[in-house]
Amino acid sequence: MNSSVLQTFLTRTSPPDLGPGPRTGTASVSEIDDALDGAGVRDNQKSLVRALLLLWNDHHDPAHTIVQDLETQDGSYIHAILHRREPDYFNAKYWFRRVGQHSCFPELAKRTAVILEEHNLTNLAKKLMPGGQWDSFAFVDACEAAASPSSPAHDTLRQIQQTEFEILLDYLGH
Repeated sequence: MNSSVLQTFLTRTSPPDLGPGPRTGTASVSEIDDALDGAGVRDNQKSLVRALLLLWNDHHDPAHTIVQDLETQDGSYIHAILHRREPDYFNAKYWFRRVGQHSCFPELAKRTAVILEEHNLTNLAKKLMPGGQWDSFAFVDACEAAASPSSPAHDTLRQIQQTEFEILLDYLGH
């Protein structure tokens, strides 16, 4: 997969809000589909990558249509993120229970630790990564607590969410 082509969709706009959006400057569904056609995404991963890019670009309904029928760990992960952003925190946790321990979590914990250290948020680090392990449920709780843009942790959590998308997109491409 030509990951760099698809990664540009994650950098051309500001990170998605912790909620549903919409933001200005996001890619259209057709732009995403055109990029996917030329990106060399494996057929077995194409729907997952498409759902992730749709979700990043605030196209919740088409992303949900895809992931609701993908009963894999990766599909459940994207489904959980979708409901976390909706926001339907209870449902997000349901899907994270289906995810279990995902292969992306160690890298997400590592990169989140750096972000939180840069922002001097050690208490949040203890909540999100007890014992150094990523806690997706704690991240859902943190997003709920910081849903208002005036919350002190709001922008940092958006940065972590962007990192989550980047790691997952890279993972799906390998």
